[in-house]
Amino acid sequence: MDLTGVRVLDLTRLLPGPYATQLLADMNADVVKVEEPGVGDYARSMAPKTQEGVGTIFAAVNEGKRSVTLDLEDDDGRELFAELVEDADVVIEQFRPGVAEKLGVDYESVREQNPEIVYCSLSGYGQGGPYRDRVGHDLNYASVAGLVDMTRERTDGKPAIPGYPIGDMAGGLFAAFSIVSALLSRSLGNRSGSFVDVSMTDAILSFAQPVASAAFAGNDPRPRETELTGKLPCYDLYRTADDRYVSIAALEPKFWRNLCTALDHPELIEKHHAEDDAVREAVRETLATTFRSKTQAEWEAELGEQDVMFAPVRTPNEAIDDPQIRSRGIVGDDGTPRVGFPAKATPERRRGPDTGLPEMGEHTREVLESVGVDAATIEALRERDVI
Repeated sequence: MDLTGVRVLDLTRLLPGPYATQLLADMNADVVKVEEPGVGDYARSMAPKTQEGVGTIFAAVNEGKRSVTLDLEDDDGRELFAELVEDADVVIEQFRPGVAEKLGVDYESVREQNPEIVYCSLSGYGQGGPYRDRVGHDLNYASVAGLVDMTRERTDGKPAIPGYPIGDMAGGLFAAFSIVSALLSRSLGNRSGSFVDVSMTDAILSFAQPVASAAFAGNDPRPRETELTGKLPCYDLYRTADDRYVSIAALEPKFWRNLCTALDHPELIEKHHAEDDAVREAVRETLATTFRSKTQAEWEAELGEQDVMFAPVRTPNEAIDDPQIRSRGIVGDDGTPRVGFPAKATPERRRGPDTGLPEMGEHTREVLESVGVDAATIEALRERDVI
């Protein structure tokens, strides 16, 4: 999990691509963020903002990267990019399909400069297919992949927007995973360079495994009618006396028995996976009445340490301060607080020195000098706003 020595040229902006390269940066890759002069990553100026006036989304996924400004629509800018490519291991872009080719920074062009490059294209629908050229955002991709339809409070209720932008995050995760896999393949000698085409819609659909088998069988899974979307009262959410919620996930007989015993409702044990709708609803109402009798904190004190599948439903603010989350070290408080790398390894990952959030173009000179561009050329390009 140490990518020291790997250089990534990052042409992405906003959230999906920067999240992918943040994961790589967290593993010590040298991520060089290539931004358009005078414009930069749109997320820098998007509200809400940190106390320092930087967009919070930008702050969340650009820690420890270096920023270079480069006009890829200018011939000299493309030539500079080609020089950077010669010394890079990875290029990742998030343009609409076809844009990278128009700019001359597509895989075929980049491969001419560096045949061993790992090149990743991250987009909403992928580089092929009838939706290839459609514009979209996370909600659109989640809609096409079936997630929005499955996110409803009631079977016949209005579809709901998922609480997290799952397509952006899943797409970024799969991009980072694919890049690391391609680097490993190259290291093992299985192949030299690679082109990776990641679709955010595909990434969301890959999470549909619990309902995909029913869909393949010709059925249409409905929300609140499958085991993991609320069909079973043993796997559901319940309101507490203080209008908070708790989650119960007692799918296995052992944990259902433990829960029913802890709640003093032994008569429910034999009704665990009842097939009859009326029986299930009676069980659900009994549980609902029971959980409404105490506050969320009281239930956590009573059930939290017992061998039952129970958890309080945290708000995002509560989640980052949860003692379990804090104990894992995923939430960082140094500099701008952010959610960090979501895995622990033994021995622990060796982290390089953090450089904080990069100012737009902060590292242009040092990066260009590192590939042999002289000071006079750099100054001339700066005067023309190429960098």
